[in-house]
Amino acid sequence: MLGCHLGRNFQVTVAGGSYQDGLTAVIEGVPSGMLLTEQEVYGDLLLRKPGADELSSPRKEPDLPVIYTGLNAADTIEGAGNWNHTNGTPLSILIPNLDRHFIHIKQYQDTNRTPRPGHASYASFMKYGPDDDAIGAGIFSGRYTSTIVGAGYVAKKILKACGIDVFSYVREIAGVRCDAPDPAAALKYTDDYKQMRWDYDAFYQEVYVKGRITPEMRFLEKTAVLAEIEKEIEPIRAKTPKMDPAEIREKYGVHYIVNCPDIDAAGEMVDACNKISATGDSCGGVVEVVATGLPAGLGEPVFDKLDAELGRMLGIGAVKGVEVGAGFAVKDMTGIESNDAMRSENGKVVFDSNCAGGITGGLSTGQPIVVRLAVKPTPTIDKPQTTIDKYTLETKDLAAITRRDPTIVARIWPVAENYTALVLLDHLMAHFGYQTLREKFSG
Repeated sequence: MLGCHLGRNFQVTVAGGSYQDGLTAVIEGVPSGMLLTEQEVYGDLLLRKPGADELSSPRKEPDLPVIYTGLNAADTIEGAGNWNHTNGTPLSILIPNLDRHFIHIKQYQDTNRTPRPGHASYASFMKYGPDDDAIGAGIFSGRYTSTIVGAGYVAKKILKACGIDVFSYVREIAGVRCDAPDPAAALKYTDDYKQMRWDYDAFYQEVYVKGRITPEMRFLEKTAVLAEIEKEIEPIRAKTPKMDPAEIREKYGVHYIVNCPDIDAAGEMVDACNKISATGDSCGGVVEVVATGLPAGLGEPVFDKLDAELGRMLGIGAVKGVEVGAGFAVKDMTGIESNDAMRSENGKVVFDSNCAGGITGGLSTGQPIVVRLAVKPTPTIDKPQTTIDKYTLETKDLAAITRRDPTIVARIWPVAENYTALVLLDHLMAHFGYQTLREKFSG
């Protein structure tokens, strides 16, 4: 299988499937000297994992990562203090599948002859044949996005050290849309939302805060604990604190389910989604990603334009459109409306607007980069649909009975956030290298 690799300077290769033993992200280009723990990687993984709230699939995967390679297992010399630091070799993150039971496998076996409309089931069967990894949709399942989140967290941490913030949030679900927030306020909101999710995630508290898995443990010791946790998923989940919406709003200033900077709009999104889900159907929406602190000039011309590279987020399952800045709205603008006028202020360039989304000619302008993703409704629904038998080509009726998400939007924002970080870091590394060489020949 090709197509599972991203990047030239900061490279990521992903593997695995929904009901295989797990998933893997192998990352090349990580600088040496960075302290990295599984707890902080999991802090991002828990934001997209299933079973967290009423808008996500009831599958109960903990998504607990194991960093297998790329970290120093001990101080390189006595007292060096570089244990658990990245060492420059490829970093690999394993994400075992722990909530895969025969009852769910049997559901897929019973329905796999009849591909789900809107899903990759039919096309992947035509490409890979009868041995297609069709249990849980394999690598075409949303589970593979956990690898993007894991790898993207590493990229995001490196970008943060360079003064660059990448963050994302929900702009729309089921037709309910919030106004564009101020970037600084949106960053604070998403940080507060993440803190709330860490505090309320039972696995984060039980496994990492209480030290059941620690960086000092060897790989086999960690896997032994994961084998125990596989049998304790329900007891651990039962320790999840009851989420009181008013209390969470008062303490954290966020909505308890949807990461949307407009708390009232978030509540309306949940209500609208639940009304649709109650009929057995699903809904889509819009996710927005913002990056601040980037230098001007990031990107390459023609095929590797920065906005073109961000457009590769169409590779995220269920994403059917990517727009930068004003996006498709430019079709209704005049030139004077879409142009971002510039002026000098205290020796710095200031823009009066950001219709370009921080990118012109495929290069960053120094403004915040703004990208939006259109997310389609979950294709797995609980409604009768017409399909075919993959083997006999007879027309059949299908009513899905597998575990499903009422909407995917509320789980895709961390994927978009971290995918964006992968693209930006890849270009930042090229940019730093090019500018360093250019300076050798400039006055």
